Amino acid sequence: MRATLHQLEQTILSRRTADPASSYVAALAAKGRGKMAQKLGEEAVETVIAALSGDAKDVTGEAADLLFHLVALLADVGVSVDAVFDELERREGVSGLAEKAARPKG
Repeated sequence: MRATLHQLEQTILSRRTADPASSYVAALAAKGRGKMAQKLGEEAVETVIAALSGDAKDVTGEAADLLFHLVALLADVGVSVDAVFDELERREGVSGLAEKAARPKG
């Protein structure tokens, strides 16, 4: 999984500055972070709707769209996929409730 996300990340990074007329990634980046965040939210909602329908094929497609747009937004912010994996690994073995309780308030 990590290799696939790394490859996606590299593709997104290489296409961010391409011609927006020929690259979806470049067109999305040209619209700015707000639009990228909005698109991520839309894909999250579509994933939820697909999950509620119970159609595994639809969930798979929407989840792929969601991951794509997440990696695109991460690239725009300057956060690597490795940084996200490192955080997940840091949390491994820690109760989700305990991890949430340990977060700073506010």
